[in-house]
Amino acid sequence: MATITDTKAKNIKPTDPAIPHGGIIGLALHPSNTKGRGKWVLRYVSPVTGKRRNAGMGAYPEVGIAEVGKLAAAMRTALAEGKDPLEEKAKAEAAPKVPTFKDAAETLHKDLLPGWKNPKHGQQWLNTLIEYVFPRMGQKLLPDIQPGDVAEVLKPIWLTKAETASRVKQRIHAVMAWGWAHGHCQSNPVDVVSHLLAQQPGKAVRTQHHPAMPWRDVPTFVQQHLRTGNRPEVSRTLLEFVILTACRSGEARGMTWDEVDLKNAVWTIPAERMKAKMPHRVPLAPRALEILKGQKDQHETLVFPSVRDQVELSDMALTSLLRRLKAHSDTPGRVATTHGFRSSFRDWCSERGYSRDLAERSLAHTIKDKVEAAYHRTDLLEQRRELMNAWSSFVVDHHGYAGIGDLIRKPVDKKRTPDAD
Repeated sequence: MATITDTKAKNIKPTDPAIPHGGIIGLALHPSNTKGRGKWVLRYVSPVTGKRRNAGMGAYPEVGIAEVGKLAAAMRTALAEGKDPLEEKAKAEAAPKVPTFKDAAETLHKDLLPGWKNPKHGQQWLNTLIEYVFPRMGQKLLPDIQPGDVAEVLKPIWLTKAETASRVKQRIHAVMAWGWAHGHCQSNPVDVVSHLLAQQPGKAVRTQHHPAMPWRDVPTFVQQHLRTGNRPEVSRTLLEFVILTACRSGEARGMTWDEVDLKNAVWTIPAERMKAKMPHRVPLAPRALEILKGQKDQHETLVFPSVRDQVELSDMALTSLLRRLKAHSDTPGRVATTHGFRSSFRDWCSERGYSRDLAERSLAHTIKDKVEAAYHRTDLLEQRRELMNAWSSFVVDHHGYAGIGDLIRKPVDKKRTPDAD
């Protein structure tokens, strides 16, 4: 039988009988309600059920004669192998769709997002993948991703940005683990990718400490740059408070009035705002109290609100201030950081003979030794108060009593008491 021609197909009328394709058994063009248009149908007997079936192959002229011939030939091949094309199609449509890495990552991100305390952290998680992973393997299907693909993503940053690369690796692992758990792949290529990567330098080697101002220079810096005028900008006031209390920037920026006990000179930071997830009491020296009293009536809730929007200040506000002031540090070519003042305080404590335990508690550092931690029944508030008063005196007065070390190294004038300094 001769194969149908375009001339004959274009002239098919609604009242005409179906025109056999001629090249494939059972394939014919059935007329539609419009002249020159029709529907391709392949009629066959299912090798699975033994029943007659009609498989639609598309509309003419959208699906041409040659194209439908190839499609129908493939179906005939499947029938010869004992498969029913329509049954196979139904199974494929019912099977879960295999996602690309990008689709899987975005789905996992949505699942994880409610668990992040700070939505910004959730967005950072996804942004890392968008920047480093999606361009190289975002469109790859999960089961097609091999260890070599992951290695190619990581190699450009593996040695130059070790910490970032480690985070990227962890997040790729999380996405592939999600895919494995949902049956989209049979293994996690990240588990063996380290065999394809160079050894990273040890963490101790690559860790960069926050640039800190030498402790001897802190009083001059505070006097010259932070205590200026009757009403300094809030970022300067906040920075001085951070220095005096040796707290973390975020703890002070998010400080609320219900955390402050002015009468007893104590600031209690709730567990949910602490890095260690434990409440922390901060003894307030006289100058710190003076700063807080000066902030009264600025905001109903926040102690250090932004002037314009009356919201919590960003960490960038303090970073920008230090850059404007060109606050020098012990790291060549880098400006001192807000967090670095905690190091300045810690160095001062060591130089002045204060115990490591007292200094670490003042910084709210966790005790890694579980046995040692079990014996810490008190936060030594009053001992820390003496320490913070001495630190404040050093920062504010320049020449004040600076600590136990002064008493050890210098003879004490019996006519003067430490408190007098």
